[in-house]
Amino acid sequence: MINVIIVPAFQDNYLWLFHRQGSDAAYAVDPGEAAPIEQALRKHRLQLAGILITHHHADHIGGVNALLQQRDIPVYGPLSSKIPAVSRPLADGDLLTLDGGEISFRVLAVPGHTLEHIAYFNPDEHLLFCGDTLFAAGCGRMFEGNPVQMQNSLQKLADLPADTTVYCAHEYTLANLKFALQVEQNNPALLARQQEAQRLRAANQPTVPSRLSLELATNPFLRVTQRAVIEAASAYNGRPVDSPAEVFAALRRWKDNF
Repeated sequence: MINVIIVPAFQDNYLWLFHRQGSDAAYAVDPGEAAPIEQALRKHRLQLAGILITHHHADHIGGVNALLQQRDIPVYGPLSSKIPAVSRPLADGDLLTLDGGEISFRVLAVPGHTLEHIAYFNPDEHLLFCGDTLFAAGCGRMFEGNPVQMQNSLQKLADLPADTTVYCAHEYTLANLKFALQVEQNNPALLARQQEAQRLRAANQPTVPSRLSLELATNPFLRVTQRAVIEAASAYNGRPVDSPAEVFAALRRWKDNF
């Protein structure tokens, strides 16, 4: 069994630390800051055995060099000149094995937020570390990619098993739900999710991770083939849109200006 530890950082980032139950070998995902990871390692009596990177933005790699100062450990991530610390580059379809082969992840190329963005899917326990591609009730902005790339990447994640646990990198859920309810005002699953997210945040609790099944029911960026979403995107766009990429592009422009 894989234990995943949530590590808050900055104002709204979540870093992740995971290890196999019974093992003290831990792996950090997107450590944008070193100090919170070091604190979590001490608290849980774990030893950092490796680092997994999804993309090059500073809030995902900023702590890597500090974590490497006293350690000789591998850094897994996309091949990118913007992430010089990566010692084990990965590409779409690669199988990453960790902890003596006891943990494995399938690497998924998910360009859009950045061109080299990758995600990590554990096929045994259905865990997904998706960086900034998929958020709870939302998705990342397109800083480098285009709508076709981003929509294809989101569809790749949507095609994973519905019981997949989604570990995203930011606490954006309430804002994302506010937008989603503009798109689908009569979606009862969205209203219920908003109430639950409000309850969690009022108690200073995270709203992530989420389940992919919940995202499929409430996340407009994964619902681009649903009639209500198509109609809302067409209304915002001022003309009919019907292909998934066109619907996504309209939603993303709408969200960027929301």
